[in-house]
Amino acid sequence: MIEFCPNCGTRLVMKRKKDLKEAFLICQKCGYEKQMETPIFSPSRRVSEIKPEDNIVVIGEKEQKLKTLPVITVECPKCGNNLAYVWQVQTRGADESSTQFFRCTRCSYTFREYS
Repeated sequence: MIEFCPNCGTRLVMKRKKDLKEAFLICQKCGYEKQMETPIFSPSRRVSEIKPEDNIVVIGEKEQKLKTLPVITVECPKCGNNLAYVWQVQTRGADESSTQFFRCTRCSYTFREYS
């Protein structure tokens, strides 16, 4: 629930005193204070740390090997292969054309073509 200052009409912001037991609604414009009857939030905070070993694998090794992108005939500038996976990304402004990316099916070299 949002409350407003009876003096100036500004939205009141919740603040806690140093002992963290009392919560107040304070007007940041005129300094009006109102003690909250029942605190909305619990005074304790819970902080969790994400460790590198806790990372969740979204795509497994088996799924990464699936080749679901369309293939186009274009010469790879690195190895000369004539097949590449193709996709488009809007890398610049919405009013400009998208960038077409290619990844060689043989050497996995990724190159682009600006439209």
